[in-house]
Amino acid sequence: MKKLLALMMALVLAFGLVACGGSKTPAPSNEPTPSTQPSTEPSAEPSAEPSAEPVALKVGAVYINSKNDTAGYTFAHHNGITKAMAELGLDVNTQLAIVDEVPEDDTAVRSAIDTLVGEGCDIIFGISFGYINAFAQAAEDYPEVIFSHGTGYLSNDTNFNNYFGRAYQARYLAGVAAGLKSLELGNNNLGYVAAFSTEYAETCSGINGFALGAQSVNPDAVVYVKSLGAWADEQNEYAFAEELINTYNCCVVTQHCDSAQPQIAAANKGVFGCGYNSDMTADAPSAHLTAAIWNWNVYYRTAMQAAMDCAGDASKFVEKMGTPAYYGGLAEGFVDVSPLTDNCAPNTDKAVAAVKDLIVSGQWDVFSGVKLHVAADGTVTTEAAPLMDNAGNEIVAAGGPSVEDGVITGTMNYLVQGVQMG
Repeated sequence: MKKLLALMMALVLAFGLVACGGSKTPAPSNEPTPSTQPSTEPSAEPSAEPSAEPVALKVGAVYINSKNDTAGYTFAHHNGITKAMAELGLDVNTQLAIVDEVPEDDTAVRSAIDTLVGEGCDIIFGISFGYINAFAQAAEDYPEVIFSHGTGYLSNDTNFNNYFGRAYQARYLAGVAAGLKSLELGNNNLGYVAAFSTEYAETCSGINGFALGAQSVNPDAVVYVKSLGAWADEQNEYAFAEELINTYNCCVVTQHCDSAQPQIAAANKGVFGCGYNSDMTADAPSAHLTAAIWNWNVYYRTAMQAAMDCAGDASKFVEKMGTPAYYGGLAEGFVDVSPLTDNCAPNTDKAVAAVKDLIVSGQWDVFSGVKLHVAADGTVTTEAAPLMDNAGNEIVAAGGPSVEDGVITGTMNYLVQGVQMG
């Protein structure tokens, strides 16, 4: 019916835009079907004039938390999707369907996917790592639909890709801000509330990036890590941050978890913090320094445009993207740090800008055998020095290149020198 309607419109208007996909019939399921939740208005105005004619693309999204969150992981993704749609002239009220609060359970995820396919979605985004198996299977079952999975590693060469970014680069910048604050306070102890530690390369690389950034400023900095064992657990996110402050006298607390609770705990305890996923200054104005953030619209705009460029053939999506695994960083504007607050130590802006320039230019990357030394006045110098783990093993020889992307995204399972599990 979708193609027939598009054809009728084309006959009337003399031309039309046809998106990837066609009519789709969900696979039978004995599971209850979750209700589709339409999006609210877009979070950003279009950056350019929208097309004179509506673009025939229906976008679907599966969220792990509520689409109404005001900070954190799902909020950042939802903001990215709606912003990208606005930039492309898509109407989020009529061309976006969402099923949110979907746990990392294959049956629940598949039920959500079936719902979105039934809604006529041409491309479906899944934002959580644990959605990976359901998305991979759905890509086989619905070859006429595009599936794009965040933070995963599976893909095919047609209608299924994965996407993530170099969050460790933004973590390093946040670590620089934390390290400068630790010097100002005369306290070497930093805290980190992590969803997981070495179980996942995603969390492991983030911890290591932050620690190395802090140590570039304060070589004596120690990062104490408390692992939640879950991507989101608001009660323990607060409790673990409080424990890091009380037990280890941490003066700055950062996080890899979904809510702003660690920043709120830092504010309530009179210390400082670095958030994650989105700018958390509003949640803890007296404590927040900066946050490692995602500009998810950079990816979502690219993927939606590729979907439209497929001209009705979902099997061409990976080809249009140019890669089955999107992996952008600071250079692409995909990750960054939020605006530095007045809570930061003097010259933090200069230091962060200097390090960012080195990364964006391609002259240097975080997990290499070249160590940065960031002075209190914001100047940066380099030294050939080995990258060591906290068990005394050499990971990269002095002067050696950064570890490969496949390690950062898939097999990194060590913590660097100066990181301790709390």
